[in-house]
Amino acid sequence: MSKEDARSIYDRAIVIDGLNVSNWNSPGVFESLRNGRVTAMNATIATWENYQETLLEIQAWLGRYETYEDLLMPIHSTSDILRAKETGRVGVILGFQNATPIENDLGHLAVFHALGVRIIQLSFHERSLLADGCYESANAGLSNFGRDAVREMNRLGILIDLSHVGERSTMEAIEHSEKPVAVTHANCKGYFDRPRNKTDEAVRLLAERGGVVGATAICSFLKTQFESTLDDYLDAIDDMVQRIGPDHVGFGIDFTQDQPESFWRYIGSQQGTSYPAVFQDPNVKWEEYKLYPDDLTSPDELPNLASGLQRRGYSGEEITGILGGNWLRLFGEVWEGA
Repeated sequence: MSKEDARSIYDRAIVIDGLNVSNWNSPGVFESLRNGRVTAMNATIATWENYQETLLEIQAWLGRYETYEDLLMPIHSTSDILRAKETGRVGVILGFQNATPIENDLGHLAVFHALGVRIIQLSFHERSLLADGCYESANAGLSNFGRDAVREMNRLGILIDLSHVGERSTMEAIEHSEKPVAVTHANCKGYFDRPRNKTDEAVRLLAERGGVVGATAICSFLKTQFESTLDDYLDAIDDMVQRIGPDHVGFGIDFTQDQPESFWRYIGSQQGTSYPAVFQDPNVKWEEYKLYPDDLTSPDELPNLASGLQRRGYSGEEITGILGGNWLRLFGEVWEGA
């Protein structure tokens, strides 16, 4: 298969990034997504934000849809994703990387669902009212409130994300959920042992129940760390495919394009208020920190994934699934019960 064939596969594919947390006030971010022909992305709008702050973030997105109407469109359903592909726009799936916007009121979930939120992570590194994060020392499981939240998200059609969730809470959420769940952006501990990477047991159970794991390209979650290239990221994808099969693997790059220093200090603070948190190295100089592998530093370079997978011997059908088809299937099952 030639490079032209790989590009043809990419151009025809539904391309879905499982996680993007870039600076949404930077027009260059949207141009980069369009240049990379991204069909849809899970766009983080909350990490430590509360209910009111998150409503304001959604309000800002309503304005962006008008300002960039030829470039962006909101995604509420799988048919919206197909329409984004047909019209050449970037579909925006509003998502949370923490459950803090819910506060202590499950009724807020219905409000957020009505406003277009379709993916919610149960916790971010630390403990939330729902679950422990992957850096929480107690490693407790779901709270009673968390179990109720899982049921309500199942009922509404909100995808449960477990990327930053602790080991016990991850397993309990998979077991407790009546619908498939996701890890939108992480790799496997068996590939590289980091607190945020997931156990073999978790990814296998997730896949058995129909879920999808988005392999992340952040260098600190790859074996080769800050020397990583696209091939090193492909190694992580290969590893996940070998563990759970190509039908349950996608990509979740975790792009942070054009984010300022203030962003890193915010997400690296304990409960979003006290810097640094236990999971944050205060000596990191972000301007010198290599975040992404060579040849995959921004959405513009996502077509390199198709050619890389083709070089690894993946079939056209498998490449199409990893690029976005597997996410599309999962979204249909969770959002619409398809």
